[in-house]
Amino acid sequence: MSEPLVERMRGFGTTIFAEMTALAAETGAINLGQGFPDTSGPAAMLDTAVEAIRSGVNQYPPGPGVPELRAAVAAQRLRRHGLTYDPAAEVFVTVGATEGIAASVLALAGPGDEVIVFEPYYDSYAATIALSGAVRRPVTLRPEQGRFTFDPDELRAAVNPRTRLILVNSPHNPTGTVFTRAELEAIAALCREHDLIAVTDEVYEYLTFDDAAHIPLATLDGMRERTVTVSSAGKTFSVTGWKTGWVTAPAAHIRAVQTVKQFLTFAVSAPYQLAAAYALEHEGAWVEELRKSLQAKRDRLIVGLEAAGFTTYRPQGTYFVQADIRPLGLADGMDLARALPGKAGVVAVPSQVFYDHPQAGAHFVRFAFCKKDEVIDEAVERLAAVSLGGGPQTVV
Repeated sequence: MSEPLVERMRGFGTTIFAEMTALAAETGAINLGQGFPDTSGPAAMLDTAVEAIRSGVNQYPPGPGVPELRAAVAAQRLRRHGLTYDPAAEVFVTVGATEGIAASVLALAGPGDEVIVFEPYYDSYAATIALSGAVRRPVTLRPEQGRFTFDPDELRAAVNPRTRLILVNSPHNPTGTVFTRAELEAIAALCREHDLIAVTDEVYEYLTFDDAAHIPLATLDGMRERTVTVSSAGKTFSVTGWKTGWVTAPAAHIRAVQTVKQFLTFAVSAPYQLAAAYALEHEGAWVEELRKSLQAKRDRLIVGLEAAGFTTYRPQGTYFVQADIRPLGLADGMDLARALPGKAGVVAVPSQVFYDHPQAGAHFVRFAFCKKDEVIDEAVERLAAVSLGGGPQTVV
């Protein structure tokens, strides 16, 4: 038989996360590759989900989401960012942010359109754009003064008459960059000038460090009416397995997203929606403590990675540290990532898989710090115990 997979998806095999997690299981390695915490969210939020299940909230909820969560999301956007959304028409619940992004891209871009993405990018972006039949147009983030940023001229040059969407992720996975107001203004100016729609992935909106501040693109002049914002409970409340996300946008854009999403997954788990609504309303202090603890974990991991010979970039947000392997005398992050589990007992993710131009990220690997302190300590001890560069104990 001929290859059954449709041509536009043949470049997408098993995700790097599945590959690295399988290596962790096979070798007993510490998994600092995939971005999931090893602790759960606030107890009262978990109890809310359990109580909902036991009280019979176990059938299909409304397709757009339960009213409680839609109201809580609207209240959060107003309270935190001064953005007003009608919970009945401008808030929509999805199976995690990944589905929210997929439904948005599939609804708003199609064959002949182009979608601008900042590389490195979360891997689902590329697959979703391919499914839509649109063309991906990458703009590269490069290190500059200790953080990753883009060249505004390169961004402007990426826009052409076929451009339909700009996909923006801030705080940014995997670089840890939090876009500044000036960077966002450059994006917004192009959206206004060329009548583009921005789809923003803001799942790490609460998890910023030091003096970095998350600024939603929708708060900039003229951007509320052309921005589709996606976020979720998973990272904010350490419940990544719940897959409970939401989209906020003008009503016409929400109708477009709903038209697609209803045929992907009609509805989202009702108990988790009620628990997420509770958390948005009542667990702000818990999230602030999480943010502080993650900043300390970031610093803890960076100290260990630098002691092992990596050069690191201190992230302004997210769960991740980008580590440059060139000081170790190495050049290929994929080779290192595949060797580390067996030789050092640690899993990382090679950043080059998040690029259209893999060579631009070949010398980076991504480590996650959303783990218990003792797990981070054990991981860096393992890395320090082997020679990661040349020599008889070399890992690659």
